[in-house]
This record gives sequence, C-alpha cells and structure tokens, in this order.
Amino acid sequence: MHFLSDSADTFGSLTSKTYPFAFMLASSGYLLTMLGDCIVMFVTRGRQKENRVEIEQGRSAEKELEVELNRLFLSTTSLGDTVMLIVALCFHSVFEGIAVGVAATEADAWRNLWTISLHKIFAAIAMGIALLRMLPKRPFLLTVAYSFAFAISSPIGVGIGIAIDATTQGKVMDWIYGISMGIACGVFIYVAINHLMAKGFKPQAKLFFDTPFFKFVAVLLGVGVIAVVMIWD
Repeated sequence: MHFLSDSADTFGSLTSKTYPFAFMLASSGYLLTMLGDCIVMFVTRGRQKENRVEIEQGRSAEKELEVELNRLFLSTTSLGDTVMLIVALCFHSVFEGIAVGVAATEADAWRNLWTISLHKIFAAIAMGIALLRMLPKRPFLLTVAYSFAFAISSPIGVGIGIAIDATTQGKVMDWIYGISMGIACGVFIYVAINHLMAKGFKPQAKLFFDTPFFKFVAVLLGVGVIAVVMIWD
C-alpha cells in the first residue's frame, strides 16, 4: 500500500499520461520474482532426477527404494523452498533499501526507513519460522548465513540507492525512484503470499487457531494497521 502509493504519486508528477505505470511495474516485480522461483525449482528438480537415477541403479529392494526416494524428495523440496525464500526476501529487501537511498528528502528517507523496518521485523520472524520448518536438521552455520544475507540486503540496497542519487539529478532520479518502488511492491506481494503466508508456521499437532479463519483475521489486522498508519503518512 505504501510503496504503490508513492510510486503512483511519482509517476503522476512525471508524466501526464493516464497509463498505470505503478501497477504495471508492481505486476512486473511479481512476475520477476515468480521467474526466479521457477529457475530455482528447475535447478532443484534437476538434482532430484540425477539422485533418483543413482538410487535406482544401486538398489533393487522396492521398500528401501521407496523410503530413500521419499527422503530425497523431502530433502530436495526443503532445499528448493529455502533457496527460493531467501532469494525472494533478499531481492525484495534490496529494492526496499534502494527506495530509502533514492528518497527525495530526508523526511521521505526516514518515512521509508521506519516503514521498511516495521514490516521487516515481522518478515524476519516469519522467515525464521519458515526456515525451522523447511530445515529439519537446522544446521547452525547455514541458518546464520541465511539470516545474515537477509539482514545485509537492505543496507546494500541503501548503498545502491545513495550511489544512484549521487550520480543522477532531477527527473532521472524521480523515474528511478518510481520504478524501484513499483517493482518492490510487486516483489513484496509475491513474497508475502507465496512464501511467508503459504509456507509459514504449521504446527505438528492440531491447534484451535490453525484455521483459515484465524489466518484471515491476522491478515485483516495487518491491513488495518497499515491503513490507519497511512493516515499520517
């Protein structure tokens, strides 16, 4: 809501055309992230097929083969989901950082920063829960590496944005700001729906709150908070 609004306002001041540039870029960011997911899925499926051939050649017992293939499938699926989650979150965080770096005024930069910081806290919590679910063995170093990559991506984006701001002037920087905010909006929507919500916490035992209704209420509360905050934006 925040990024799309800023992108639409920027394009409204840059051109008199009625074409919805901000919405088109948000759709492009969504599709771009989906393409990244497809590439990672293609790579992980290729590895799965290679390992499956090796197992079929080395074993003949049907039960052992079935158990091994199930373990292999779970391992490959977890790896693919983990890589897609981290890549998508980091890609999204970089564009968020760029939005801070190319802000027109100091007030806009602080506004973007607190907005990003607020939702990145919840994104980090959701990412941690998702990683714990997708990595059964929970290797310490790998988990630290994923967390560090997610944490450092926003400062990298801020640096890129500052470099862009220092080397461009006037309308060029405004165009870059509008484009980056639009793409960041689409990337965030994809990550929120397909990774944080779809692959979030799933309890081992049945819980009263683990129902579509309570998930809807949680999303509704999030939208409500942002809607109220936008009054003072």
